[in-house]
Amino acid sequence: MTILSWVTMVVMAQSAGDVIRLPRPDTAGGATLAMSLASRRSVRSFGEEPLTVAQIGQLLWAAQGMTDAVKGLRTAPSSGALYPLETFVVLPEGAYRYNPQHHELSLKIQGDLRHALQKAALNQRAVGDAPAVVVFAAVYERVAVKYKGRATRYVDMEAGHACQNLLLQAAALKLGAVPVGAFHDDRIGELLKLPKEASPLYLVPVGYPKR
Repeated sequence: MTILSWVTMVVMAQSAGDVIRLPRPDTAGGATLAMSLASRRSVRSFGEEPLTVAQIGQLLWAAQGMTDAVKGLRTAPSSGALYPLETFVVLPEGAYRYNPQHHELSLKIQGDLRHALQKAALNQRAVGDAPAVVVFAAVYERVAVKYKGRATRYVDMEAGHACQNLLLQAAALKLGAVPVGAFHDDRIGELLKLPKEASPLYLVPVGYPKR
């Protein structure tokens, strides 16, 4: 998918309630799991080439997409199937929230936040240079209702599951990515206008490795 087609989809979304319906994920082809495991590396230098809508959709589906619409199950395991994670992607056009149920993006904030995220992430250049930054946040209360004091452990484990899915999918697409945990939580929350109960856990810059 070309740059123009991505811009066209953004314009169409803005005229249709700021929602971008993502292409159906590829669940049959691509690299094997073993190939993705062998090729995964932490990449911190990215080229300028943007990601396509299909690539963005595939990455988000791998992280938190639906695999059983009837039972509401997703690609990453969740204690009690309570799914405390909220997933966002920050692009040059704006910050979007991923809706796993409908495999679509909804615009939260218009405009490029990547360099503001970089400053909030202790000025790590990978965050500002990548064409896309996936953000995982968690609402711990969703799990605490059932699992009480074990909730923090279970939620943090789940974030790791989702992030690894994303990293392996990036490797399968021949993209680079790196998990980032060093940032000012409050500032990330302010930039993305997260509700108070949502805690940011990961920033994951994704893009083509710089040649």
